[in-house]
Amino acid sequence: MKFVFDLDGTICFKGQPVSEMILTRLEELTHAGHEVIFASARPIRDMLPVLHERFHSFALIGGNGSLVSKEGQVQHAEAFSQEEVQEIHRLIEEHQATYLIDSDWDYAYTGPPDHPILNNVDPSELAKRLPVESLKSIVKILILTADDMEGLAESLKDLGVVIHRHRNENVIDISPQNIHKWNALQRLGVRKQEFIAFGNDANDISMFQQARHAVMIGYHEELAPYASESISLEGDCEGAIVNKLKALSVLSVHS
Repeated sequence: MKFVFDLDGTICFKGQPVSEMILTRLEELTHAGHEVIFASARPIRDMLPVLHERFHSFALIGGNGSLVSKEGQVQHAEAFSQEEVQEIHRLIEEHQATYLIDSDWDYAYTGPPDHPILNNVDPSELAKRLPVESLKSIVKILILTADDMEGLAESLKDLGVVIHRHRNENVIDISPQNIHKWNALQRLGVRKQEFIAFGNDANDISMFQQARHAVMIGYHEELAPYASESISLEGDCEGAIVNKLKALSVLSVHS
């Protein structure tokens, strides 16, 4: 059985690395013959600091599905078309928006110097902060501020790109057309109903829809209809996750 884990708000919290308690349980899953995959809104660059280096060679899905890494190497990057980039830039200027824009590794940033997102951006200093014009390709755009966020979101929808509005964060998360976590899982050879998914947000819907079993951490109104069960953020959430993994790991490794 394959186990697919979102990161932030699912198995790591408040920007802190995944705890050793959960990491140990994930290793036990692999020792039992299961496969562990991580799927995050973060680019691969920013997934590495919250995962111990012994997990860096695992299959990693970044940028909500636009990036796929295996054996420590980015093997696939799905970028916006030049036409999409030009139109998004026009809308950014029209709405006086600030942003975090990611290529497959480097990034551009124009947001406030004290924006909380900076706590999660390249903390290990693995990449370069560049002018957006210097990025060779663009795989993910996060709008941080704008004079009219709702109007900008509506205009972006007309482009056909994939948009997520993250819970408790007034940001717009933009990915290329047809990019989502299930799309990337299929690139890794994962098939419908042959994996268990853990997630917490709207960007996990695509993989919850295809999972054999889906565990929602906390509560998200859009995600809830696709969850098989949920784990409360109250109390010992990490302990509850570990116990749930123990229970689910008894599923046949050949199923």
